Amino acid sequence: MKVLHWLDKNIESFILTVLSILTVVVVFVQVFMRYILDSSLVWSEELARYAFIWLIYIGVSYGVKRQAHIKVDAFALLFKRKGQLVLGICANLTFFIFAVLLAYYSFEVVANMTRSSPAMNLPMQWVYAAPMVGLLLTAIRIIQQMKIQIQTFKSEE
Repeated sequence: MKVLHWLDKNIESFILTVLSILTVVVVFVQVFMRYILDSSLVWSEELARYAFIWLIYIGVSYGVKRQAHIKVDAFALLFKRKGQLVLGICANLTFFIFAVLLAYYSFEVVANMTRSSPAMNLPMQWVYAAPMVGLLLTAIRIIQQMKIQIQTFKSEE
Protein backbone atom coordinates (compact mmCIF):
# COMPACT_ATOMS: atom_id res chain seq x y z
CA MET A 1 0.00 0.00 0.00
CA LYS A 2 2.91 2.34 0.70
CA VAL A 3 4.19 1.75 -2.82
CA LEU A 4 0.85 2.75 -4.36
CA HIS A 5 0.71 5.86 -2.18
CA TRP A 6 4.26 6.77 -3.22
CA LEU A 7 3.42 6.21 -6.89
CA ASP A 8 0.29 8.34 -6.59
CA LYS A 9 2.27 11.19 -5.07
CA ASN A 10 5.50 10.97 -7.05
CA ILE A 11 5.25 9.02 -10.32
CA GLU A 12 5.01 12.02 -12.65
CA SER A 13 7.68 14.06 -10.86
CA PHE A 14 10.04 11.06 -10.82
CA ILE A 15 9.54 10.34 -14.52
CA LEU A 16 9.86 14.02 -15.41
CA THR A 17 13.08 14.34 -13.42
CA VAL A 18 14.62 11.27 -15.07
CA LEU A 19 13.58 12.39 -18.56
CA SER A 20 14.84 15.94 -17.97
CA ILE A 21 18.21 14.71 -16.75
CA LEU A 22 18.44 12.25 -19.63
CA THR A 23 17.64 14.94 -22.20
CA VAL A 24 20.14 17.42 -20.78
CA VAL A 25 22.92 14.84 -20.46
CA VAL A 26 22.41 13.47 -23.97
CA VAL A 27 22.32 16.93 -25.55
CA PHE A 28 25.39 18.00 -23.54
CA VAL A 29 27.32 14.89 -24.61
CA GLN A 30 26.32 15.48 -28.24
CA VAL A 31 27.47 19.11 -28.12
CA PHE A 32 30.73 18.06 -26.44
CA MET A 33 31.32 15.33 -29.02
CA ARG A 34 30.52 17.59 -31.95
CA TYR A 35 32.43 20.74 -30.97
CA ILE A 36 35.26 19.45 -28.78
CA LEU A 37 36.03 15.99 -30.21
CA ASP A 38 34.90 16.83 -33.75
CA SER A 39 32.82 13.67 -33.85
CA SER A 40 29.15 12.95 -33.54
CA LEU A 41 26.82 10.41 -32.00
CA VAL A 42 24.23 9.04 -34.39
CA TRP A 43 21.58 8.24 -31.80
CA SER A 44 21.76 11.20 -29.41
CA GLU A 45 19.41 13.62 -31.16
CA GLU A 46 16.83 10.90 -31.62
CA LEU A 47 16.97 9.87 -27.96
CA ALA A 48 16.73 13.48 -26.79
CA ARG A 49 13.73 14.08 -29.06
CA TYR A 50 11.89 10.98 -27.86
CA ALA A 51 12.63 11.72 -24.21
CA PHE A 52 11.30 15.25 -24.74
CA ILE A 53 8.10 13.92 -26.32
CA TRP A 54 7.52 11.69 -23.29
CA LEU A 55 8.36 14.62 -21.02
CA ILE A 56 5.63 16.73 -22.61
CA TYR A 57 2.86 14.17 -22.25
CA ILE A 58 3.77 13.16 -18.70
CA GLY A 59 3.97 16.88 -17.95
CA VAL A 60 0.30 17.28 -18.89
CA SER A 61 -0.63 14.80 -16.18
CA TYR A 62 1.67 16.52 -13.70
CA GLY A 63 0.08 19.89 -14.51
CA VAL A 64 -3.39 18.48 -13.88
CA LYS A 65 -2.25 16.90 -10.63
CA ARG A 66 -0.80 20.21 -9.38
CA GLN A 67 -3.63 22.27 -10.93
CA ALA A 68 -0.95 24.29 -12.65
CA HIS A 69 -2.38 24.55 -16.16
CA ILE A 70 -3.05 27.92 -17.69
CA LYS A 71 -6.69 28.84 -17.39
CA VAL A 72 -8.86 31.88 -17.78
CA ASP A 73 -10.66 32.47 -14.52
CA ALA A 74 -12.29 35.82 -15.32
CA PHE A 75 -15.58 34.09 -16.19
CA ALA A 76 -15.46 31.94 -13.05
CA LEU A 77 -15.03 35.06 -10.89
CA LEU A 78 -18.54 36.13 -11.88
CA PHE A 79 -19.94 33.27 -9.77
CA LYS A 80 -19.98 32.51 -6.08
CA ARG A 81 -18.02 29.58 -4.65
CA LYS A 82 -20.59 26.91 -5.60
CA GLY A 83 -20.88 28.24 -9.14
CA GLN A 84 -17.10 28.18 -9.47
CA LEU A 85 -17.06 24.57 -8.29
CA VAL A 86 -19.74 23.58 -10.82
CA LEU A 87 -17.85 25.39 -13.57
CA GLY A 88 -14.63 23.62 -12.53
CA ILE A 89 -16.36 20.23 -12.56
CA CYS A 90 -17.75 20.93 -16.04
CA ALA A 91 -14.32 22.02 -17.29
CA ASN A 92 -12.71 18.90 -15.83
CA LEU A 93 -15.41 16.69 -17.32
CA THR A 94 -14.77 18.21 -20.75
CA PHE A 95 -11.02 17.78 -20.34
CA PHE A 96 -11.56 14.19 -19.18
CA ILE A 97 -13.59 13.35 -22.32
CA PHE A 98 -10.91 14.99 -24.47
CA ALA A 99 -8.11 13.04 -22.74
CA VAL A 100 -9.92 9.70 -23.00
CA LEU A 101 -10.74 10.21 -26.70
CA LEU A 102 -7.16 11.17 -27.50
CA ALA A 103 -5.84 8.20 -25.50
CA TYR A 104 -8.19 5.88 -27.40
CA TYR A 105 -7.09 7.15 -30.81
CA SER A 106 -3.47 7.09 -29.67
CA PHE A 107 -3.93 3.42 -28.81
CA GLU A 108 -5.13 2.78 -32.37
CA VAL A 109 -2.04 4.52 -33.76
CA VAL A 110 0.27 2.52 -31.48
CA ALA A 111 -1.46 -0.74 -32.39
CA ASN A 112 -0.96 -0.09 -36.12
CA MET A 113 2.63 1.17 -35.90
CA THR A 114 5.19 -1.15 -37.49
CA ARG A 115 8.21 1.09 -38.09
CA SER A 116 11.44 1.41 -36.15
CA SER A 117 13.42 4.56 -35.51
CA PRO A 118 16.25 5.14 -37.98
CA ALA A 119 19.23 5.65 -35.65
CA MET A 120 18.40 3.59 -32.55
CA ASN A 121 16.25 0.96 -34.27
CA LEU A 122 13.71 1.47 -31.47
CA PRO A 123 10.15 0.31 -32.21
CA MET A 124 8.20 3.49 -32.87
CA GLN A 125 5.35 2.12 -30.77
CA TRP A 126 7.37 3.24 -27.73
CA VAL A 127 7.47 6.79 -29.01
CA TYR A 128 3.84 6.87 -30.15
CA ALA A 129 2.73 5.45 -26.80
CA ALA A 130 3.65 8.72 -25.08
CA PRO A 131 0.31 10.46 -25.78
CA MET A 132 -1.62 7.35 -24.79
CA VAL A 133 0.20 6.89 -21.46
CA GLY A 134 0.31 10.61 -20.67
CA LEU A 135 -3.36 11.14 -21.39
CA LEU A 136 -4.42 8.05 -19.44
CA LEU A 137 -2.47 9.39 -16.47
CA THR A 138 -4.14 12.74 -17.10
CA ALA A 139 -7.58 11.11 -17.06
CA ILE A 140 -6.76 9.49 -13.71
CA ARG A 141 -5.62 12.83 -12.29
CA ILE A 142 -8.76 14.54 -13.58
CA ILE A 143 -10.91 11.93 -11.84
CA GLN A 144 -8.99 12.58 -8.62
CA GLN A 145 -9.53 16.34 -9.00
CA MET A 146 -13.23 15.93 -9.75
CA LYS A 147 -13.63 13.73 -6.66
CA ILE A 148 -12.17 16.53 -4.53
CA GLN A 149 -14.37 19.13 -6.25
CA ILE A 150 -17.52 17.07 -5.72
CA GLN A 151 -16.66 16.48 -2.06
CA THR A 152 -16.06 20.21 -1.61
CA PHE A 153 -19.36 21.00 -3.33
CA LYS A 154 -21.25 18.58 -1.06
CA SER A 155 -19.58 19.93 2.09
CA GLU A 156 -20.69 23.47 1.27
CA GLU A 157 -24.38 22.57 1.15
